[in-house]
Amino acid sequence: MVVRSVPGSASVATPDDRGKLFAPSAARNLQPLCDLLTEVAAKQGRALEIASGTGQHVVGYAACLPGLNWQPTEVEAARRASINAHVAETTLTNVLPALELDATVPGWGADMADQNLIMLSNLLHLISEIEARILISEAAKALAAGGRLVIYGPFLRSDELTNDNDAAFHASLIAHDPATGYKDDFDTMDWLQEAGLEMVDMIEMPANNLALIAQK
Repeated sequence: MVVRSVPGSASVATPDDRGKLFAPSAARNLQPLCDLLTEVAAKQGRALEIASGTGQHVVGYAACLPGLNWQPTEVEAARRASINAHVAETTLTNVLPALELDATVPGWGADMADQNLIMLSNLLHLISEIEARILISEAAKALAAGGRLVIYGPFLRSDELTNDNDAAFHASLIAHDPATGYKDDFDTMDWLQEAGLEMVDMIEMPANNLALIAQK
């Protein structure tokens, strides 16, 4: 992946003196995402989170889905340290140490094979179309038969922006890096199907986000 910076509004996380990062947006959307996964994810097996960010999400997921053994991943060392610090403050036994993973580089799917769930939140709009398609293709390879890929975040709807906040955020992403920006919902579903996955559902989420659920 090209190492991309993002506008300040796209990634706000505050560090503490113990190595943990805290993102208000992650705190806000954790419960809706836990509710979503409780409905659509496998109850047991292996779960891979791509781009785990601060680590706030994975500890929530592991608590609400204790039958899944969670593998968080991140490109940045500081975020991997934050993930491990968040986990260390819990009594969870179903979260592995964070791994370094750039999910936009071809080849990782075979190394992460037999996942029953792959979770990705708030990343597609921060990477290019080519990178997004590689990520989806490799995730499909990493899934076990019957495993599900869940992609959450903001999307264009039939190639349109549907509110002023999304229009402003999308414009700021494009201005900062023309290769990034919101992906179209139907284009993304096409990429999922081209990767050999079947669409299970498209669910409206709070703050005008979508969750796309596909199955191998």
